[in-house]
Amino acid sequence: MSVHKNVKKVTTHVLQTMKNECEKISMLTAYDYTMAKIIDDSGIDVILVGDSASNIMAGHETTLPITLDQMIYHASSVVRGVERALVVVDMPFGSYQGNSKEALFSAIKIMKESGGHAVKMEGGKEILESVERILTAGIPVMGHLGLTPQSIYKFGTYVVRAKEKEEADRLINDAKALEKAGCFAIVLEKIPSDLASRVAKELTIPIIGIGAGNKVDGQVLVVHDMLGINNEFNPRFLRKYNNLHKEMKESFQRYINDVKSNDFPNESEQY
Repeated sequence: MSVHKNVKKVTTHVLQTMKNECEKISMLTAYDYTMAKIIDDSGIDVILVGDSASNIMAGHETTLPITLDQMIYHASSVVRGVERALVVVDMPFGSYQGNSKEALFSAIKIMKESGGHAVKMEGGKEILESVERILTAGIPVMGHLGLTPQSIYKFGTYVVRAKEKEEADRLINDAKALEKAGCFAIVLEKIPSDLASRVAKELTIPIIGIGAGNKVDGQVLVVHDMLGINNEFNPRFLRKYNNLHKEMKESFQRYINDVKSNDFPNESEQY
């Protein structure tokens, strides 16, 4: 019997049950009310209000510029469109690194002002103090390891992470430390499939992959990428389920032509 089909509201407990019963978890990003409502109506398990809004919605080159207040704006918009899915909100760069008191303040502000259900943080042992402090306030935390876009200037590249044994061992240790601290799930981004599989087997909490193969407990994609709205991003791990860039552009062009030819509005479209 499907866990997914029998719950009216997805919680962290439901995700754990799905892992325990080997049922895959589906997760997509959303940044606004309209898109969130459609995604939620489709039956998604988790909606991530990603700091990728910095790229997708604001046109920045990296995720670094987006602010805490901007994340709260996007998250509150998403929450108003969601009835069933678990809404996880990314904590943006600068809101938790290196200062656990600041991290707690940021997480509480997100939860109070957006109505989100959990927060997500990038990093391993270096953020454990912040993770633990946020958890003391009863706020669920999702971890994020592997390619961590907020650290792009440290790595200097978006290539696959943890291919070498030293970095792979560090990732496994970080994952176990996050689980021990109390994270309810971890996202693994752009790492070898075998390593992701090992993490999913060795940890009891759900492991969500993006570019981490199919042996993890669930998958996440950026909605604008998988719909083909953004046609400039074509990594190996991305499956495009539509080509909305083409369809939308053609619709806009038809509208422009109809306006210029005075075909729109026609007699039946007037008062």
